[in-house]
Amino acid sequence: MLTRREMMARTLTAGVAAYAAPFVRTSSREPVTLRVLGTHVTLQEQIRRAAEADLGIRIEFTPGGSGAVLQQASTRPDSFDIYEQWSNSINVLWRAGAIQAIDSARIDQWAAVNPLSKTGRLTPTARVGLGDAPHTLLYAQPDGELSSTPTDRVSFLPYVHNVDSFGYNTETVPAGRAYEEESWGWLLDPRWRGKVALVNEPTIGIFDAALAVQAQGLMTFDDMGNMSRAEIDELFRILVDYKRDGHFSAFWSSVPDSVRLMRNGRAVIESMFSPGASALRAEGVPVRYAAPREGYRAWHGVMCLSSAASEEVSQAAYAYMNWWLSGKPGAIMARQGYYISVPEAARRHMSEGEWAFWYEGKPAASNILDPDRRVIARQGERRNGGSYQERFGRVAVWNSVMDNYEHSLLRWGELLSTEAAPRTISHVRGRP
Repeated sequence: MLTRREMMARTLTAGVAAYAAPFVRTSSREPVTLRVLGTHVTLQEQIRRAAEADLGIRIEFTPGGSGAVLQQASTRPDSFDIYEQWSNSINVLWRAGAIQAIDSARIDQWAAVNPLSKTGRLTPTARVGLGDAPHTLLYAQPDGELSSTPTDRVSFLPYVHNVDSFGYNTETVPAGRAYEEESWGWLLDPRWRGKVALVNEPTIGIFDAALAVQAQGLMTFDDMGNMSRAEIDELFRILVDYKRDGHFSAFWSSVPDSVRLMRNGRAVIESMFSPGASALRAEGVPVRYAAPREGYRAWHGVMCLSSAASEEVSQAAYAYMNWWLSGKPGAIMARQGYYISVPEAARRHMSEGEWAFWYEGKPAASNILDPDRRVIARQGERRNGGSYQERFGRVAVWNSVMDNYEHSLLRWGELLSTEAAPRTISHVRGRP
């Protein structure tokens, strides 16, 4: 049986083709082009243009599905300079030798990075949550391991983060009260059969599914953040039954995919990321981003430096990392519902009304606009789930790479390949 170290050293996302060819610099006299590989969550054109304008360097964004970009990064460190994704990818990249440690002394605002990123808690009484809390993978130790023991070298720059849940169209699904009625179990409510979508990412979707199954009382877990093989098998037995019954309409791989599913009516309730819900509200689709009574699935964005980066490229990469904590990008991301690890810097680029709505959970003093200046919340509305502190005080589980990840990956593939064949599921329960 593989140890955790051996498992991490292998290519965990085998079979997913990489698609971005390495950028070739034809002359050292040419301006540096910083190649950034990641997902659509942060690799947005508005961010790229702002960074180029402020830094005076050329920047190439290569966004893709989380599984595909992780495969590329872990096997081809020469194909990127900066990698942006989630903390659950760190062990894979670190064990594969695809990234190098970052010198925290070269991060201008390292001392201002908030305690959530460094300790797992915004407040002393907040629960950390199960699974791979990001601070446990932050610091590079002299023996090459990663842990929560502070050193001056870190495996990633902590930046954008959030708590995720699910979105639902209130024209079909009745709105529930935050933390009282809204429940992960709604994803398995038979009333929404054929209109439910899940995110297609084993280190994310498995936890959405587990939270839903547990909320419905179909099974429990000793440690949801690190499931046993038997628990994984039972979880997927249940999910396969639902899939065969036609309960799930789709498994989406990018934020734009999730938006299309809700917009065209293929889904009325689905796993969602905050920008997807915001984009739909801006289009007039009445999507509510749930505050589940069981707690959130949390994630923390990581920005990593390729092990193949030259010193010239590294200088540009450090400038880009420092820019991300300087305030402007944090404000752009806040307008999509995301938080940044140096909040006060972002606050300087936000109106007081924006700050009060997004970070403090207060009623909107005026209409709240997204980065494209579209209305996503009307005057008087509150952000569902409340303030930054309240939301991150209710973390159920973090996106994680479990000890039995490879086994869960196989079962996830089986779930995706299962065809719907209408049948009766005796264990389906109604909405709790």
